[in-house]
Amino acid sequence: MPEGRSMRTDETTRTPEELEAHLLGLIETSREQASEDPFRNPVLAVTLAITRRFDRGEIGPGDLDALFVHLREQSLTERAARLRAYVGLDAEPGFASDAAMPARLVAAIPKGPGDFETLRDLVGRTAFAVVFTAHPTFGMPRAVAGLIAAAASEAKGSAREPIVAEAAALSTRPDPVITLDGEFEQACIAANHGRAALDAFNAALLDAARARWPDRWTELVPRPFAIASWVGCDTDGRTDIGWWDTLRYRLESKRMQLERVARELPEIPATRVVRELTGNALSAVNRQLAVAPRLGTQPSLEAVHRFALALIIERERAQTDAGALLAGLAAAMTATDDEANRRTIAILRSGIATHGLSNALPHFRLNASQIHNAVRRVIDLDGEPTDAAQRRSHLATIHSLLNDVQPVAVDFGALAAERASAARLMMTIAQILKHVDGTHPVRFLIAETETGYTLLAALWLARHYGIGDKVEITPLFETASALEQGIRVLDDALRNPHWRQYLKRIGRLAVQFGYSDSGRYVGQLAATFWIERLRLRLTELLVQNDLAGVELVIFDTHGESIGRGAHPSSLRDRLAYLAPEDARRRNRGAGIRVRLESSFQGSDGYLMFGTGPLAEASVARIAEHVFALDVADEDAFADYVLSEPRTGADEADDPVYAETDFATEFFTVVRQDMEALVDDPGYAALLGTFGPSLIDRTGSRPVVRQSDSGGPAMITHPRQMRAIPNNAILHQLGYLANSLHGMGRAAGRAPDLFRDMRRDSVRFSRAFRLVQHAASVGDLDVLRAYIDTLDPAVWLERARRTQRDTRRDELVIIAGALDRLNLAPNLRRLFGRLTTDWLSLRQAAPDLGKMSLRLTLLHAIRLALIHRIWFLAVHIPGFRPQAGVTREQLLERFLRLDIDACLTLLAEIFPITPDPTLGLNFGEPAGPRDVGTYEAEHSGLFEPIGRMFAQVREISGMIQHEVGAFG
Repeated sequence: MPEGRSMRTDETTRTPEELEAHLLGLIETSREQASEDPFRNPVLAVTLAITRRFDRGEIGPGDLDALFVHLREQSLTERAARLRAYVGLDAEPGFASDAAMPARLVAAIPKGPGDFETLRDLVGRTAFAVVFTAHPTFGMPRAVAGLIAAAASEAKGSAREPIVAEAAALSTRPDPVITLDGEFEQACIAANHGRAALDAFNAALLDAARARWPDRWTELVPRPFAIASWVGCDTDGRTDIGWWDTLRYRLESKRMQLERVARELPEIPATRVVRELTGNALSAVNRQLAVAPRLGTQPSLEAVHRFALALIIERERAQTDAGALLAGLAAAMTATDDEANRRTIAILRSGIATHGLSNALPHFRLNASQIHNAVRRVIDLDGEPTDAAQRRSHLATIHSLLNDVQPVAVDFGALAAERASAARLMMTIAQILKHVDGTHPVRFLIAETETGYTLLAALWLARHYGIGDKVEITPLFETASALEQGIRVLDDALRNPHWRQYLKRIGRLAVQFGYSDSGRYVGQLAATFWIERLRLRLTELLVQNDLAGVELVIFDTHGESIGRGAHPSSLRDRLAYLAPEDARRRNRGAGIRVRLESSFQGSDGYLMFGTGPLAEASVARIAEHVFALDVADEDAFADYVLSEPRTGADEADDPVYAETDFATEFFTVVRQDMEALVDDPGYAALLGTFGPSLIDRTGSRPVVRQSDSGGPAMITHPRQMRAIPNNAILHQLGYLANSLHGMGRAAGRAPDLFRDMRRDSVRFSRAFRLVQHAASVGDLDVLRAYIDTLDPAVWLERARRTQRDTRRDELVIIAGALDRLNLAPNLRRLFGRLTTDWLSLRQAAPDLGKMSLRLTLLHAIRLALIHRIWFLAVHIPGFRPQAGVTREQLLERFLRLDIDACLTLLAEIFPITPDPTLGLNFGEPAGPRDVGTYEAEHSGLFEPIGRMFAQVREISGMIQHEVGAFG
């Protein structure tokens, strides 16, 4: 066993720095020895060394806590620096600079007749939307997230140090209670920073336009970018969001928009009408909010009635369309000669023209099955719409319904009585458009869309409730079958005249691409290839159907980790990875206007808009991406598409598109291997045994189902687990399989061409950087250590060699319990599968990095803590079965790290407080009672287990910062 560097054992002299140096020395030494001894696992060897130091008292709980502060400080320092570099804050000249995009856009317009109109058309439509989404991805405390953003906003390292030190003193575990209200508040903070950044961009654009067209600049209403959010409007798979909650959130968004106008509008005579209009509307909205039911309540019919009446009575004063405000602002600009005031009014006008009466545009979301259920009440058909045998009959039936649909009245009473979730959501949207803000159509996202019938059924619902031209029905293509069948889905809908007429009336076709489920089932890089192929076919479909005049909206919904579609290198690379140059050029060549939208999700995504400077830098990168094809050649961003322009690769002539067979075969192999991995029983065992227990809850949804005995159910397939915890568990186990697996065999089929593509293809090399990052935070030795931890043979071998009798007994008991779980055979086969592909990948790409010493150390410490928890668990006294749980079952739950539930149960079985009935006279002879308490068990077993498990979870929080994101 490597002893590494010597360590002081005097409690008064040991420091976190010394402990870190000693433990890192163990890692280095063990790695060196493993290179000479192929049968040695360096991570498990260090785990054993740390365990022995625990046993000897050389490392105590206090030592670990101090070490964690030290390690957190390093990790958070690096994370803040990465965030600053990711958005390009160091290189940000500011929007007012001549080198920034606003000035360059104006300068790029050729001088001549119609030049002003050219700019007005260019920036007068929204070309990109930032969408703040909230899945269970709030993996860090709000306080820590705020401090990371604040530190990243400081240019000097010395200014960041005290901010990072403050963050390092806090836990990295997520806030213990995460509510939808809290998620909404965090989204609003990010949205407010985003809105301020958009105002700054529009201000610089107006300034540049005023310099060139001093007599016409006030005609310009720039709205190139928008802010949107679905927080509080996403009901896919959720039953905890009432329609009154959604209405309240939209009212709060409206209040923020009105407060912005009231705060920033100049107090001059020219704005008197607008100020009165805004003040009255704001007062009315406040009165409406005062009677809005609160989140988590089941309001009485009386409360709902009171809320509904407030919405109706205050409707006219509250304003339900931005038209009056926009007209008033236009009149105010004409009535004042002061240039500064006109500029302020023009900026406000742009924000309202873009967002209406909302702080952020709303995105509503539900599932295709909910749509089907709502329409099933009026369709007399058996079978499912997704059944190929039922396809034509369903399409014909919904066409007949669309022929005869007539709008019905919607009131709050009908809304309160409605039981079907899709109908209820559509009615909620109708009431929002009627009573809150009807300025713009709203986005209606449908998850798991796999048939054109779903789109037509959603259109019938919208027309049935009188809002057929006010909702943008948007299919989500994410599953492998949906990505393959997406064009057929849209084609089926386009064959219906009602859908074609709908698209022409509303003026846009919106589609949503998902990267979470697609990435975990077919591999992240393969998913991106299929999504890009679908993008190209969408262009062809619009041209073929004579719909080139319809705007194409592409909403990329991804997470903040590489496994869920976020590029690790920079925001520039992220945007270009999601919307490749080739697809954008083809759209432009076909005359199709495209609006791009991208999600920024949870704590990690909101960081990019965590402060004003970060938001401005993010908007600047977005502007460079959106307008890269609109500036003149001499203004082009030489470093935009390439992070390494010295390679000489050309984005406009990318060989990956010339070698179509290579790309198709390469990503098909990745997909095949990833699909086989997902179906491997060992993969489900790896994810589900104690993986879910390594992570705290980061939202309102449970990670997995519960078993009948109260413990976590053993999953048999990854589909039983949601995509976010699936990905987060891979981070925690030290091998990002959904970004790595299959790449080895794919590269090995044509290694020379693979190397050429890495060198010469901008698209392929950018995608491969996800693999490079995955390799840098993954290590098969770490994964093997977790797998060996679940192998009874490893524990028996350790028992055979230990010199301590008590430890031998503990090891044998643990081995017996693991043997009953019977995980090892499948896990060993899984490890062989992963290793075989990894060896091929390393041969094809020998430059791949390796996990850092610090991240490896975190895994080793956590394994040592897990082992120690197990050692203590075997000493739990025997007890009669409680709630159907035996001691044997309880031990197995300890092995799966179901610690909190086990400790709760043990507190009931072994109470620490005396029996309250002792000493009371119940009028009869006293029966038998437990007269003792179990202080020794609590102080010697349960409390130490609880402390160590808290440290296990703390390390999980630290690992997410090392990897770069949660989930």
